[in-house]
Amino acid sequence: MPLSSRFAALLLAASAATACRVQDIPHTVGTDGGTMIVSTGGEPDTPIPMLTTSVTGIQVGSAIFERLADIGADLNTAGDAGFHPVLADKWTWAPDSLSIAFHINPKARWQDGTPVTARDVRFTFDAYHDPATGSTVTPLIANIDSVTVRDSLTAVFWYHQRYREQFFDAAYQMFILPEHLLSGVKHADIRSSEFARHPVGSGPFRFVRWVPGSLFEIAADTAHYSGRPHLDRIIWSFSPDYTASVTKLFAGEADFIEYLRPEGVAELSKHPDLELFRFPSLNEGYLVFNLRDPKHPSRPHPIFGDRTVRRALSMAVDRKRLVASVFDSLAVLSIGPEPRNLATADSTLAMIPFNVARAKQLLDSLGWRDHDGDGVRDRNGVPLRFTLMAPTSSAVRVRISVLLQQMFAHVGAKVDLQQTEMNFFLDRQHDGQFDAMVNSLFLDPSPSSIRQTWGMKNARTPNDDNIGSYMSPVFDALVDSAVLATDPTRSETFYHRAYQTIIDDAPAIWLYEVPGMGAINKRIHPAGVRADGWWADLAAWSIPDDQRIARDRIGLADAKP
Repeated sequence: MPLSSRFAALLLAASAATACRVQDIPHTVGTDGGTMIVSTGGEPDTPIPMLTTSVTGIQVGSAIFERLADIGADLNTAGDAGFHPVLADKWTWAPDSLSIAFHINPKARWQDGTPVTARDVRFTFDAYHDPATGSTVTPLIANIDSVTVRDSLTAVFWYHQRYREQFFDAAYQMFILPEHLLSGVKHADIRSSEFARHPVGSGPFRFVRWVPGSLFEIAADTAHYSGRPHLDRIIWSFSPDYTASVTKLFAGEADFIEYLRPEGVAELSKHPDLELFRFPSLNEGYLVFNLRDPKHPSRPHPIFGDRTVRRALSMAVDRKRLVASVFDSLAVLSIGPEPRNLATADSTLAMIPFNVARAKQLLDSLGWRDHDGDGVRDRNGVPLRFTLMAPTSSAVRVRISVLLQQMFAHVGAKVDLQQTEMNFFLDRQHDGQFDAMVNSLFLDPSPSSIRQTWGMKNARTPNDDNIGSYMSPVFDALVDSAVLATDPTRSETFYHRAYQTIIDDAPAIWLYEVPGMGAINKRIHPAGVRADGWWADLAAWSIPDDQRIARDRIGLADAKP
């Protein structure tokens, strides 16, 4: 049922009240301590940022490991304006801008007590850069030629040429790894190594335990060189589906959930200790077609390998009605492969229009016709039939899959719905074992990250982020030109052409953008929330001493190893 105007008004009021609490918390007496439990339906695939493709993996990994520098709240990726030091306490550009020297904070330590050095930075780049590692970030740092060690605390990044995001690529794209713990591990084996099960970083939180199917726990590094985090512990508690996840929150067994359905928002009024938590987001939802045959990955998909079929199916989808039916006023229609919160978002792109009659004409022209009168088109005896996957932990994506099934039926396509548990969904996604799926994606703040999701270099092996195996030399060349253009206007022109190219090729149907909407216990004081992740500065989140409950009194000494 659509939300009423009155409910929407209450939602906006609750959002405004919550937004006022998202602030920097002074590091003062009484703000250190306490446990926050995050209820989530997704388990991390790995806590190693270089390798993770799950949102939970990104969250835990970014608390354990650190970047050289971090981006500002405005998410400006050009140059170094707005970036603030993290592992690097300063940096120097070469006169010709073809190298940047990062000086490591001499106080920085790995959580085993070993000093962080420039050798760790060089090792990290080599691991990210090596295709054998299997990192989806590898294509994003292709413009960095190498990293050298000037002295024990100075790592120098060398570039093939000047471009606007040189600093961003070095500082933001890579989380630094400890050479002394990984030098004996082949890059291809890092994912399955003991280190991946018991990670050691330099971040504000240290790894405590990972109980598969149950929880992932981190604890404050009280000796961290920048000062200890305010919270003692953060625990991600896993649930098999959304209902179980939100039940933990309402039962007082969790403090935070990053996604709340509209009916959950209404339930908040019954729990005075909870409030709505809305935050900016770079999240978008879309249907992705698998362009490769799941049974024979070297071959095109028997249906979706045809660009015209994909365009016809796209025309069958009334995106506006779908988004209004599922979200009412809580989401907006997608404008393409890059969401509105991104600096290069382009609302002038021509999306494939909703046109059922034209969709039928295109399918007719390709020989897909209903020869036996059963309502399903076929060609050469093969029906126009495919499976559409959605994770049961997302009621939104399940609902969208049902509506898509109905819309595709209007043009003679038979869709079998496969609604599965999230881990199974992710496994099939990573292995390319699906026809189509309703996916949700959190992007990083750079427009160049589109290479990670749709670039050819990420479409060749399992675990790559280009899950639909879209491969377009034209698209890749346009994005490369946009990345390397030093003039902002010229860069935007290339991005526009790249976005229009992929929209016209229809490897996906971009559906919705939705701001983050979760719920949080009022005793939790969030800080440093950014559009590229509410978890951007978990070290600054806190629980005032006078608002703690029993589990907050458990000291670090009680944390189980």
